[in-house]
Amino acid sequence: MGGFSNFAIGFSVVSVLTGAVTLYDYGLKMGGPAEMTFGWPIVTFFTMFVVLSMAELASSLPTSGAMYHWSCELGGKSWGWFTAWFVIVGYITALAGIDYGCASFLMPMLGLASTQTNLLLVYFLLLVSHGLINQFGIKLVSWLNDFSVTVHIVGLAIMIGALFIFAPKQPPSFLLSTITPNTPPYPYWCAFILGLLQAQWTLSGYDASASVSEETVDARLMVPWGMVIAVVVSSVVGYIMLIALTLSIKDVNAVLTATDAGGNSIPTVVEILVQALGTTAGRAVSVLAAMAMWFCGLGAVTGCSRVIYAFSRDDGMPFSDVLRKVQSQHQTPVAAIWFTACAAFVAAIYSGAYAVITSISMICLYFAYITPVFLSWRGRHVTPIAKGPWHLGRFSHSINLIAIIWTVFITSVVSLANDFKAGKTMVGLIVVLSAWYYFRERKRFAGPSWIGKDLT
Repeated sequence: MGGFSNFAIGFSVVSVLTGAVTLYDYGLKMGGPAEMTFGWPIVTFFTMFVVLSMAELASSLPTSGAMYHWSCELGGKSWGWFTAWFVIVGYITALAGIDYGCASFLMPMLGLASTQTNLLLVYFLLLVSHGLINQFGIKLVSWLNDFSVTVHIVGLAIMIGALFIFAPKQPPSFLLSTITPNTPPYPYWCAFILGLLQAQWTLSGYDASASVSEETVDARLMVPWGMVIAVVVSSVVGYIMLIALTLSIKDVNAVLTATDAGGNSIPTVVEILVQALGTTAGRAVSVLAAMAMWFCGLGAVTGCSRVIYAFSRDDGMPFSDVLRKVQSQHQTPVAAIWFTACAAFVAAIYSGAYAVITSISMICLYFAYITPVFLSWRGRHVTPIAKGPWHLGRFSHSINLIAIIWTVFITSVVSLANDFKAGKTMVGLIVVLSAWYYFRERKRFAGPSWIGKDLT
């Protein structure tokens, strides 16, 4: 991969046409139009501290294991083992959220009744398509992710342009409205904070750029820039899109409760587009959004399979001897790819609610993001790693600290949503992983063979 391709995979997995669109109804329910106006910039500002901190580590340690390897180097094998599992669970649930949301988005376009059977069938087919394409090789995935940037840019340009030019619009004061039909009813400040999940889940997955470090030319420079630019571009165009969609809402309650002739629910963004642009134009723009979601899922499979491969290469997973195998014909970790797809299918069935699975994904990923950042911050005077050519200089300590505080805050908040189901799942996951590590992996798992060595 070249620098643009590395940026493309991070941009594709962040995909504002996935997270911001499929969770638009959740954000609107929680905080109303004001959630879109203020929530996105707040999350973007603090997320940049996390991205910058991770980019500095990516320049120092450019490996496919990314956060897993960074944690091993900075804190030892136990920190790395837990980080690896948080990355894997986070990516699997992210993929489940991406493709499940895409399937829900596709249902009305395909003329299918919104039954659970139909939804799972479409979801299954999406996962199979991602698995097959990833199996055929990194060059194909790289080309498709490059093309994904075009789809995202064209899709966003058409959606934003059509809404601003042709759609009837609310006055600017509508963006400050706090209309919120959240159930159960929370105090507005609480609902608004819970609604930040929409932006925070969207602005994750940029670590996919780091996960393909070993397949990227001049990774010490290209990977950090790929991550940072992916988030900057996504946050800017995503905010413009949210403002355009919100100003085009005729009635908040109506778009949130819209159903078709058969009584099946219609995705909120699809309903906004149809009401604003007409049925034909609205459906056409929705197709572009669905394509972007498909590309997002493709990149998620790539990122997750590389982490599973790297962890298995160090004998960290059950059946590591199978999961670390690379197919000679296409040079891809086939078993890791299909393990990712199968686990995502199971994860969607378990969670039941879309907001739950996205919450679990966001919490796990940000736990994995912040662990090596915390270790780097904690050990800056003890065992600092050599800085790469891309670094934060004297601001590193302060930026790391703000990233840590924000991650603790936002993951704590998100764990409270949906009757604490995401929080209970995370507690259960941590208990299971802790017991597993203590009774089995503590003595068996040796960690990466290169820990402590100069990777240059």
